[in-house]
Amino acid sequence: MTLNADLFFSFRSPYSYLAVGRYRAMAEQHDLEIALRPVYPIAIRDPDILFTNALQGRYIFIDAARSAQMQGIPYRWPRPDPVVQDLMTREVSAEQPHIYRLTRMGQLAQQLGKGLAFADEVSKIIWSGEVDDWHEGDHLANAVARAGLDLAELDTAVEAEADALDAQIADNQAALTAAGHWGVPTLVFEGEPFFGQDRIEMAKWRMEQKGLVAR
Repeated sequence: MTLNADLFFSFRSPYSYLAVGRYRAMAEQHDLEIALRPVYPIAIRDPDILFTNALQGRYIFIDAARSAQMQGIPYRWPRPDPVVQDLMTREVSAEQPHIYRLTRMGQLAQQLGKGLAFADEVSKIIWSGEVDDWHEGDHLANAVARAGLDLAELDTAVEAEADALDAQIADNQAALTAAGHWGVPTLVFEGEPFFGQDRIEMAKWRMEQKGLVAR
């Protein structure tokens, strides 16, 4: 029997990047379907509560880098950041050319059956440090193609369906709250949330108790 889970995810979250490829591999290797449930990052949803303690940002920068190193995952803070923000003052710009587009495309990719693949491939070009200016040239188009989708077609659909996609993204956030958490990445399986890139093995352990088997 195929098991089902939801992965709540943000394109601005380093921990989401560190988790999504491993969840993608898990779904490919097991009788498991994981639905991508993208949400807007806190910097967009509620910037007043982001990094209220100056130590939070410093810790995340250090911890995400060492977590990536431990897992052998290429990592560098994005250039540019998916959220336009002054990291010194924490002020979030009113102009956001990246995060709305990325999140809406992620929601649309899930509808097209390519959610995890899209999030994984796009996150790699944003966070791996393998390219500069991931938003320019054909970097994004190539990543989307590796996920089995077409960037121009996604952009056209996102522009036409922005309000509907935002409503679905808001539903994702409400579902995350209902499951008992607020952060990403969070995998929810049978109503139980597993928060963080360091809870993947625990989530797998729980699913194995419920009959998870290799394909």
